Amino acid sequence: MSPISQSTIEQQLATVIDPITQRDLVSLGAVASIQVNGTRVSLVLKLGYPIGAHGASLAQAVNQALDAIENVESVAVDIQFAAPFQPMVNSQQAIPGVKNIIAVASGKGGVGKSTTAVNLALALMADGARVGLLDADIYGPSQPQMLGVGQQRPQVISDQGKQQMLPIVAHGIQSISMGYLVTEETPMMWRGPMVSGALQQLLQQTRWDDVDYLIIDMPPGTGDIQITLAQKVPVTGSVIVTTPQDIALLDAKKAIEMFRKVNVPILGVVENMATHICTQCGHEEHIFGEGGGERIARDYQTELLGSLPLTLSIRADADGGKPSVAADPESSVSQSYRQIARKLAANLWLHNLDTQALPDIEISDD
Repeated sequence: MSPISQSTIEQQLATVIDPITQRDLVSLGAVASIQVNGTRVSLVLKLGYPIGAHGASLAQAVNQALDAIENVESVAVDIQFAAPFQPMVNSQQAIPGVKNIIAVASGKGGVGKSTTAVNLALALMADGARVGLLDADIYGPSQPQMLGVGQQRPQVISDQGKQQMLPIVAHGIQSISMGYLVTEETPMMWRGPMVSGALQQLLQQTRWDDVDYLIIDMPPGTGDIQITLAQKVPVTGSVIVTTPQDIALLDAKKAIEMFRKVNVPILGVVENMATHICTQCGHEEHIFGEGGGERIARDYQTELLGSLPLTLSIRADADGGKPSVAADPESSVSQSYRQIARKLAANLWLHNLDTQALPDIEISDD
């Protein structure tokens, strides 16, 4: 019986396509180790995004590919998630306890950006990542209500003489917001420098606990908060939320241009309120226009991560303090959010692959 060779195994793994990145496992550098023990093959795959339940189908594809090799009787596949530290787009120091910072932004208000941000955070967590959510809308924080936290206050601790806030955990994600520090009736009558300072304090004085992805829910526009984020926060990627209508797309383009000017990668576009389905007859129509998200993604050489419908449940769940991904994880809306979240995390990983050396594959014969 001839031994099972490394080259044969690698050739077969090169035929297995990861369902999210649409690239083969070898070119991704996802094969961390190969062990051969007689007729048994054991693999460790390390992906740079949380694959969640889709890991089972990937493991099945690997098994089928290696079963075709002569003398292979059994295959064991261990799929691991490791969110790497991404290179910073500016000279700012990394935030302790945070690996990647993703800004969720829009050019204008009313497009569902905050609802999208909290559901993407919950989706990444549901797939196995450790996630934080920072509400950067100092004037109109909405995440406390969406997370069902209400008037809860963060605990303040002293660490080496410095005061830090412990993030409030809701639905499994760590969160911080100006809404936790003031009452619902308190108007934030602050000028730009005070708002920028508040954002930096929320980010740097929160004791984040080993966060793979920190989602920042940005206020609309391209003002003080956005400039502070671009210049003084080590952002690793951004997601643009828009509706299909032309007016929204005009403002979304401004948000994209802002991030491009400061070299923040655009991980993709989310098209919200893409269609409306009548609850009475089931008729579906594009009441805000059609194909806008796809056009803007194409114009700026990025990707349409997904489209979301205009449905009552999304609004009602968020208003009720339990966003869709937490309220009904198996619904079609929740599955759409999870697919979008996987794509944006995968795009963040892919963005850095060209500048990183592929890991060495460990080969052993026991």
